[in-house]
Amino acid sequence: MASSTTASRLKSLGPGVILAAAAVGASHLVASTQAGALFGWQLWWLLLLVNVLKYPFFRFGVTYTLTHNESLVSGYYRKHKLYLWAFTALSIIAAVVNTAGVLLLTASLLQLFVPQLSLVMLCWLILLACLLILLGGQYRSLDAIAKWIMVTLSLATVIAVVIAWQTAVPPPADFVAPSPWELAALAFLVAMMGWMPVPIELSAINSLWLRSKQKLTAVTLKDGLFDFNLGYWSTALLALVFLALGALVQFGAPQPIAMAGTKFAEQFVAMYSATIGAWSEYLVGAIAFLCMFGTTLAVLDGYARTLREAYRLVTKRRSSLRYWVLGQAVAGMLVIIYFQAALGPMLSFAMTLAFLTTPFFAWLNYLLVRRQPMSKALHLWAWLGLAYLLGFALLFIYWRLFL
Repeated sequence: MASSTTASRLKSLGPGVILAAAAVGASHLVASTQAGALFGWQLWWLLLLVNVLKYPFFRFGVTYTLTHNESLVSGYYRKHKLYLWAFTALSIIAAVVNTAGVLLLTASLLQLFVPQLSLVMLCWLILLACLLILLGGQYRSLDAIAKWIMVTLSLATVIAVVIAWQTAVPPPADFVAPSPWELAALAFLVAMMGWMPVPIELSAINSLWLRSKQKLTAVTLKDGLFDFNLGYWSTALLALVFLALGALVQFGAPQPIAMAGTKFAEQFVAMYSATIGAWSEYLVGAIAFLCMFGTTLAVLDGYARTLREAYRLVTKRRSSLRYWVLGQAVAGMLVIIYFQAALGPMLSFAMTLAFLTTPFFAWLNYLLVRRQPMSKALHLWAWLGLAYLLGFALLFIYWRLFL
């Protein structure tokens, strides 16, 4: 077995970083900042907890891929065709709705800098830029751009938090903080956790990115886990950073918090500008735009890879990734053009569905690796995660049906 060195670890970086770039989109920019804006610091531990308890199931995707030299999608098919069909059905819904959602949110942030253009026109321009990147270099381009985005984003976000910490205005003395531990807040908590750090199906997408990385360079298990851990725990840290931004800038403000993703992002940038100065609008706007542009690239590439792989396994036919990326892009734009007003509820539905299906796909990932050499602590970690995710999902279903 090849040894792991600093050089080999740096060379293996890619899939985990792309996963991080995908994670810091709607789940961080919207859900994490909304959590801070609505409830202050009350949910910091829940954000951290859900990242910790989902960790084993994303890690299993890496270990399975590098141990068996095949993707998780192939693993689902090998277990039973029904598993693959269930995964594919969820991926089709998520691919179309998520593409439309992240594209529209990215365009709304870009409109802060070019207000002369309509949202639909900006969506087309952003989509064209993404397609030029992905169709030109495919994985190699995505790999390089994701690293650049994550480094820039991390530095800019830390700067923004430091500034906000120094200039934050405390809530009014008579302000009563709302509680997130009421049944009325359960829908928000479930949606937030569904996409925190990313939907569980991205473990399979990350597996396919890892397979693409293997075509460029040899990746050992140690190096693959180093890349994954770096990306995954970076997203957990950034989730707390975005919660801090919401808590420091918006919590306790007299203006009601907008819950729709696009309106919330615009409100967040505007309130940050009013708090620490007009110049900061460009800093926060750039942070938010980088978040969403990286997410848009990852969503377009990742779901297209997943659907192409599922098609190959079912039909035994190979197809070009370019066609799947283009098809997904067109479907996303059609949703924006014809259902733009309903995109908020559609995104909430996608986030809730992601959480309700998390226990099933988490269990499936664990099933694929449970007979491999693994510490007792990791087994226990997985069972704790399954119990937590299933328990919360059942509580939400009971609330919607009977309360």
